[in-house]
Amino acid sequence: MKTNSLANIPTDVTADMMDGSRSVFWTPARITGAFILVCLLLFAVLGPVFISTDPLHQNYNAVLVGPGVDGYLLGTDHFGRSMVSRLAHGAQLSFAMAFVTAISAAVPGILLGVLAAARGGMVERGLVALSDIILALPGLLLVLLLLAFAPGEFGPLYLGLALYLWVEFFRVARIETARVITSPSVEATRLLGFSRLYVFTRIIVPALTGPMATLFAFAMGSAIIAVSTLSAIHVGLRPPTPELGAMIVELVPYYSEAPLQILMPAIGIFLLVLGLQLMAGRKS
Repeated sequence: MKTNSLANIPTDVTADMMDGSRSVFWTPARITGAFILVCLLLFAVLGPVFISTDPLHQNYNAVLVGPGVDGYLLGTDHFGRSMVSRLAHGAQLSFAMAFVTAISAAVPGILLGVLAAARGGMVERGLVALSDIILALPGLLLVLLLLAFAPGEFGPLYLGLALYLWVEFFRVARIETARVITSPSVEATRLLGFSRLYVFTRIIVPALTGPMATLFAFAMGSAIIAVSTLSAIHVGLRPPTPELGAMIVELVPYYSEAPLQILMPAIGIFLLVLGLQLMAGRKS
């Protein structure tokens, strides 16, 4: 009986951690953030399917028309391009870029953080030194350095953001893993002869899920803001790509004639980042 109860220690501890995290995860703020993101995601995914208008098609007979005029649901821009079509494709591009960037930063960051905490010694010191070097460089400067090789291309933009964002995942994963490894549940698991794989999948991974999910949402928000910022200084994605930040910059000269056209992509960026921040919750 004593052996059976001890054998259940790691599973019970893990279950308690997961149950506790479930009970506090869906706060009113996170529910609001999830609702915003689901609505935007449906618009980004289903919009291009149901909206037949090409976001690059120009109609100089309908330049800067208002919402609902000449059959354009949200009006047109300064080249007569459909705003609803460009907003849908722009939201889709922002979601895709943010997700790909965040996942590319999270996977190596988490794995290297766990490795550093588990191995220690020279491995940990080397990885910590590397992360400190990356942090010493301003994030946008690192992106600009890579964009210099291929201006306006997606690859350097994505790579630069991922190279900067992985550090945050590494630092948190390393600290959290080091705390978990020294916990009584892990010590009991090792005494009972369980493998390192068991410790990683049943104890370390559940402990990392909450903090990493929070960081992932923050990373997606940071990627969206960075891409829009780079577009504002004309080093991001090039026109006529329907990117929300680039759309704002293109329409700035016409703000007095069509203020709504500038507000639409700005509101899109605001809602995207707001939804991600609400889903992330407070950064612990």
